[in-house]
Amino acid sequence: MSLFHMNNVKKTFSHGEIEEEILKGIHVTLPEGKITALTGASGSGKSTLLTIAAGLQTASDGHISFQKEDLTAMRNEKLRQIRAKQFGFIFQFAHLVPFLTVEEQLALMLETAESPLSRQEKSKEIREVLELVDMWNRKDAYPASLSGGEKQRVAVARAIIHNPKILFADEPTASLDSKRSEDVMKLIQKLSKERNITVLMVTHDMDMLNFVDHVIEMLDGKIVKK
Repeated sequence: MSLFHMNNVKKTFSHGEIEEEILKGIHVTLPEGKITALTGASGSGKSTLLTIAAGLQTASDGHISFQKEDLTAMRNEKLRQIRAKQFGFIFQFAHLVPFLTVEEQLALMLETAESPLSRQEKSKEIREVLELVDMWNRKDAYPASLSGGEKQRVAVARAIIHNPKILFADEPTASLDSKRSEDVMKLIQKLSKERNITVLMVTHDMDMLNFVDHVIEMLDGKIVKK
């Protein structure tokens, strides 16, 4: 079953009188509860595709549907709510708030997502998720005292604390060494299966493809293999 579709999505950037077509009619379906990786050389359009899929920038043409709703025709406020409540995000760097503890990072995400949980339920959920990523023992730590791998595990926890339907990950292991990269991918794989989270991930690291269900290869703004 799929819950997310991109149909003939195009993206064009203008540089003065010159127009550059970055995405050239993309068709993508994300199967529910599976991990899909976007691969390809730098400049192939992977990150642009990811950010458009996640609603972080708009397509020049085409349609994107999530749970049968057309995101491309949606008002900005409703799209913002879907991003906050239904989508999760992981980037190359953790981007943790420097003055918040590990526990507070997740609490802020629940607040942003307008979680209906009670205060007690939120505390329970935060503990459960931090235990899942093996960071409960660092719940009172600030980002400056965490290693790169620890920061990224917190970023993963923050991305899934509100139980999103889709997790968008842009090079989530690029800043890590091979051992920590493998640990983070095993964690994403585990959470995807246990919580039925659909994942769309950009990666250059071919070793990370061992942890995904589907691979889409891009070249010059087109999908050349899937």
